[in-house]
Amino acid sequence: MKSWLQMGIWMSVFLMVACTSEDQHRRIEREGFGLKNGKIKALSTIAMIGDIVQQVGGEHVDNLTLMRGDLDPHTYQLVKGDDEKLAYADVVFYNGLGLEHGPSLQRFLESNKKAVGLGNKIIKDYPSLVIYSQGQIDPHIWMDMAIWAKIIPYIVEVLSINDPMHADVFHTNGEKLMQDLLQSDQEIKYELGLIPSERRYLVTSHDAFNYFARAYLATQEERINGKWVQRVASPEGLAPESQLSTSHIQEIIDYLSKHRIQVIFPESNVSKDSLRKIISAGKEKGLNITIAPCCLYADAMGAAGSSGETYQKMIQHDADWIKKCLKVDG
Repeated sequence: MKSWLQMGIWMSVFLMVACTSEDQHRRIEREGFGLKNGKIKALSTIAMIGDIVQQVGGEHVDNLTLMRGDLDPHTYQLVKGDDEKLAYADVVFYNGLGLEHGPSLQRFLESNKKAVGLGNKIIKDYPSLVIYSQGQIDPHIWMDMAIWAKIIPYIVEVLSINDPMHADVFHTNGEKLMQDLLQSDQEIKYELGLIPSERRYLVTSHDAFNYFARAYLATQEERINGKWVQRVASPEGLAPESQLSTSHIQEIIDYLSKHRIQVIFPESNVSKDSLRKIISAGKEKGLNITIAPCCLYADAMGAAGSSGETYQKMIQHDADWIKKCLKVDG
């Protein structure tokens, strides 16, 4: 009994130290973001934007991401400390297109002059590139690298306005980054094009892979005629909810059966509950379905040191695992 009590005390101490260390780290980071050091203070709502801002701005930008780790960008609400970050920021980059629709955050983004909606600019300048799902705008434009490359000039422009002395650096970094993204885009198209057409069907946790499927799984003819939509399905909608009706489960089972799909893909920040329901229902129908051993990245990037720690690595990780799980040789 004494040993259990001692263990409990040590665990409590450990957790208190860990939490204190994490809080202290974030406090120091937040305070550093508030220092006046001549650098642009850029706050990004999601890591996929923050990583691009960092690559463009380099050492001339203090870059901070609002939503960390596996937080859901669809439902994120402002928490303690966020008001300071928003106040310190010279510019706030956000995706828009309905992604950040937590009421408190949405109100700030829509009313603040220093907030820049990158996806909103995309739909204005390139409306034909934006996907609609069941009448709603699909906000996951970063899942197509060629589209995401188009946000770079907007970022370069804003950073250059805030720091004209380093505008040339931002333009140079932006041009190089755009070339890198477009090259990676073509390489992934080629890699996934090696998958036989009859196997290039994807089921994921929620509707985050429409842009990916159109860009990397569909044929050119399907991209033109709109039949690329047949390449991807998911049990949950544009925002993960884990609420599945019997009819929706049956739709996914029918899709799996029609295309002889044997593996479905979890996402790094979405519960696997919906996929487990699909697996269970599939067994009752005689389908042998498994969950892929590695999560895909969609609404969140990976942690530092992971295969999804940068935007480019995140998309490449997804392509590699899709190719591997669909059993492509080479």
